[in-house]
Amino acid sequence: MTSEQIDMISKLNILIRSSQRVSIILCAISICGCQGYKLGSLDLYRPDIRTVYVPMIQSDSYRKGLGEQLTEAVVKEIEAKTPYKVVGREKADTILEVRLVDERKWVIAEDAYDQARDVSTELRAQISWIDRQGQQLMQRSATELPNASLEIVESSGFVPEGGQSLVSAHQDAIQKLAKQIVAQMELPW
Repeated sequence: MTSEQIDMISKLNILIRSSQRVSIILCAISICGCQGYKLGSLDLYRPDIRTVYVPMIQSDSYRKGLGEQLTEAVVKEIEAKTPYKVVGREKADTILEVRLVDERKWVIAEDAYDQARDVSTELRAQISWIDRQGQQLMQRSATELPNASLEIVESSGFVPEGGQSLVSAHQDAIQKLAKQIVAQMELPW
């Protein structure tokens, strides 16, 4: 081996060692940078809560059954998406109170004979999630307002000519509303 080859090999070894050191430093920085990051959906929810009571949802609408349908949808969504168990009032750590305060229907488009071609419906709910001491657990504003409820609105459209009905639109809006309500139970970022 010539001296030039030996010099080339030593330079190559130095380059390999320095690139290994840079890789180790980058790995260490990335591990430290992601230290506070949590994985999994269970970390989205409060660990100090295990059970929730969901009373029958009251509805201010004249349409029958909306409160019962929303109650069923919210309970199913809580059981499916959160670590919380829905139980009776006596065993519950928290209470999720929901009230349907408004239900509207309006025509978006009509045909030449004033028949509805595209109709939309909207459901508006007030929600409040409190613990046993009466403290609000759902606070989405920087200033805390005691006993303030959160309002959520969902809408769904339907086309009567396509065989869709107000009932199917309400069911769609109820499913969306239940998902929104349960999403509000997540910890703020």
